[in-house]
Amino acid sequence: MLRTLWKFHGPVTAAGVVCVLANGQGIGPLWLSGIALLAAGLLMRWAMTRAQRPREEAPPFALEVPVEGRWMARNGPAAKVPSHTHNLAQTYAIDLARRPAPEPVWLWPPARRPEAYPSFGEPLLAPADGRVVAAADGQRDHLTRSSLAGLFYVLAEGFVRSLGLPRHLLGNHLVLDLGDGVYAVFAHLRRRSLKVAVGDRVAAGQPLAECGNSGNSSEPHLHFQLMDGPDVTSARGLPFTWRYRDDDGGEHEGVPADNTCFLPVRTAATDRTAPAP
Repeated sequence: MLRTLWKFHGPVTAAGVVCVLANGQGIGPLWLSGIALLAAGLLMRWAMTRAQRPREEAPPFALEVPVEGRWMARNGPAAKVPSHTHNLAQTYAIDLARRPAPEPVWLWPPARRPEAYPSFGEPLLAPADGRVVAAADGQRDHLTRSSLAGLFYVLAEGFVRSLGLPRHLLGNHLVLDLGDGVYAVFAHLRRRSLKVAVGDRVAAGQPLAECGNSGNSSEPHLHFQLMDGPDVTSARGLPFTWRYRDDDGGEHEGVPADNTCFLPVRTAATDRTAPAP
């Protein structure tokens, strides 16, 4: 019951902000109500994040890389855990962007169309056999945030999005049930690009959707994560491992380090659980 309430921490916090901003009478019932709602929202978020911390580190699950071509890893678990945050089961999440791509700029242009980036429209592939349990692709692909002004904008936008439901952060997304209590999340998909629907069975390597720039995204990229349940507001993150080749030609099994460009290495068969390191 409590976990069901925790997922509404954003709207509760937003209501507190509205009460404080709308208050014009100094300290009074509306102001006090706003402060109480803000405190409740922050406490709910803290409790939800704490509940989503993994109980113990599980062995990583061996999967196929869900993209083709040369990509760069960002914000991944090779550098730190949690790679993002425990909230929304992002403990071991990773961001992938196609490279080469337009260089960031300080002043101009303040934003670019997502089509300017090679990630946009790239096919995303099933990392293992599974079944689709959640799918949404109605949100728009917005302009990129590729300048100093864009950086400040995306920070403010991310805060506002966090006050809503998780779909406002994930954008268009897909959740796969890979079996054995393992679920994969694909976020920031291109609008109207889903090639599967809830209930469909998929095979490893099957195209699922296209990379987009929806939700809390500064440029077209794939946000990928594993978790132990189908609901990002209650599940816990799970580690995973890939086989990949870096720019020096070396083959590795694991997760690429941040800012590492890599190519997938396909395997004839992938064991679900990798051996412990």
